[in-house]
This record gives sequence, C-alpha cells and structure tokens, in this order.
Amino acid sequence: MTDFKMEAAKTALQFIKPGQTIGVGAGSTIANLLGLIAAESNLSASLSFATSSFKTGQLISQHNFKLIGNEQVKHIDIYFDGCDQFDAQLNALKCGGGIHTSEKIMASLADEFILIGDASKSVEKLDATYPLVLEVLPAALHLVNKWLSVFMPNAKVNMRMSTQKDGAVITENGNYLLDVFFGEVLPLDKMNALKMVPGVVEHSLFVGLASKAIIAGEDGVKILEPKHYI
Repeated sequence: MTDFKMEAAKTALQFIKPGQTIGVGAGSTIANLLGLIAAESNLSASLSFATSSFKTGQLISQHNFKLIGNEQVKHIDIYFDGCDQFDAQLNALKCGGGIHTSEKIMASLADEFILIGDASKSVEKLDATYPLVLEVLPAALHLVNKWLSVFMPNAKVNMRMSTQKDGAVITENGNYLLDVFFGEVLPLDKMNALKMVPGVVEHSLFVGLASKAIIAGEDGVKILEPKHYI
C-alpha cells in the first residue's frame, strides 16, 4: 500500500536548496521529510531548521541538524507544514496541535509557505468538520466567551482540556485554547475577523499565506497553487 505522506515528502524535498533555513511544523509527513533530508548528508549539513513543535524539535536534534531557537529566527526560506483541511485558494485550518500562533508567525516569516500531506486534506471550500481554534489570554476568557455567545450564538464553544493532567490545556504562551464549532461554514472574512476580539491572540485559520500545496493520493502527487476566481 502506497504511503501517500511519504510520497508528498519526497516531492517537498525537491524544493529545498543547500544553505537554506527551513521551517517545519509537526506531523508524520514532516517527520518523513526530515528523514529524507537526513539521508542526504551534504544537504542536511548545510541547512538550518526552525520549528514551533516540541516533538519536531526533538526529531531535528536526533538527526543532529542545526536548530535555531524561535526567538532568533529572522528569516525562513521555506516553511513546510500540514493542516487539517485547505480549500482551493489554499486557505488552511490547523486545529489539532494548538500551536497555530507560533506556526503562523513562521509562515509569515517565510519566503514561501508550502502545505504538504495526503489528498484527503484538499477540499473546494472549507467546511464545518473542524473547529476554529482561538488562543485566548486567561484574563479575557469570560469576555471572549460572552462575545461569542452574543455575536455567534449558534457556535458551540469548548475549552480544550488536558488528557494528561487535571485542567485546561495551556499553550506555550501561557494562554487557553477555545475550540469553536460552527453549525455551518461562515465566510472566511468573518472567521478571520475573530482575531480582532480583545483577548484573542490568534486563531487557527491561515488565510492567504500558503503559496503551494503538495498532496499525494491515488492519482499521484499534485502540486497545487491558489485558485483565483474572477
């Protein structure tokens, strides 16, 4: 059986040039990409890496790659990451890891942000399968919940709770995560505007950041670019 995530990683490798600074997110496709880079010793020795993911950082260290601390990253040549779902314009939802704020910073620092993964992530339009995740300052938790109840009364809001300890999940920035489930898809500009609510640090919708998507499926590997409608 074909490992589609590995096939996507093989194509992603072709975009990497010696001497670059590479940003990487989390997940099995990223792990595959790092393994492929490790197999090319001359290339890997010339690269620098940055990541927002603790697990990916450990993997980078295990490969003995050069890892740059996030606070020292000034420029990234290519940022590779997966997502839960992306649309025809390559707007993406990244909901699972809860590190979307730092991932969005890296994507914005990069000359090019490339989504990678299997073809199941690609849809014509984003739907309501996945929540929009808000990173919220603790002091603003009640305010944000109240705002959502007033202006988005049909949304279901869950505070993300830890499965490994008692209490809420705390982000690397010391904040809470709210998973916001919509009964139907909202316009992207309305979801994107949630970052303007006082106390919302960031949300997990990546609008207009990705320049390419590399996906692999039954019909092979495809390199997609944003589809622009007139």
